[in-house]
Amino acid sequence: MSLDSVRAFFAAHAPDIEVIVTQASSATVTLAAEAHGVLPAQIAKTICLRVGDRTMLVVTSGIARLDNRKFKDQFGGKPRMLDAEEVVTATSHPVGGVCPFGLPAPLPVYCDVSLREFDEVVPAAGATNAAVRIAPQRMVELTGAAWVDVCQGLDAESNPS
Repeated sequence: MSLDSVRAFFAAHAPDIEVIVTQASSATVTLAAEAHGVLPAQIAKTICLRVGDRTMLVVTSGIARLDNRKFKDQFGGKPRMLDAEEVVTATSHPVGGVCPFGLPAPLPVYCDVSLREFDEVVPAAGATNAAVRIAPQRMVELTGAAWVDVCQGLDAESNPS
């Protein structure tokens, strides 16, 4: 089960981080923000994308939108979102619970600079009603992610390091 793989990931790599399971669904940014009492921008949404034959995860602020030009400049191609079945195959997580933790096999993870303005963000944790609270830099460190600027209207100047 996907939630179990995320719990195992945190038990092994960051036992101080609690996986929070709610009664309410947090499958969308709006629902997640309500369930966790945070701004929609603090929800760290994880998007599973393919560029050519490369599958990757991009984690952005819940209100950020990918900028196709910035993305193409960064990754050399246009992003294609995977369908729900492909997402589960790549991550073991269902849509609405996708996160960069507890993956069955390593995938490149990229965190958009839109997350940097927050001390704490709330990414999903392998289920549509599970999440964690984590500092963006800690998420980068735990997942081996790289910082990128691939969202609309956001740049390094508006997102302090």
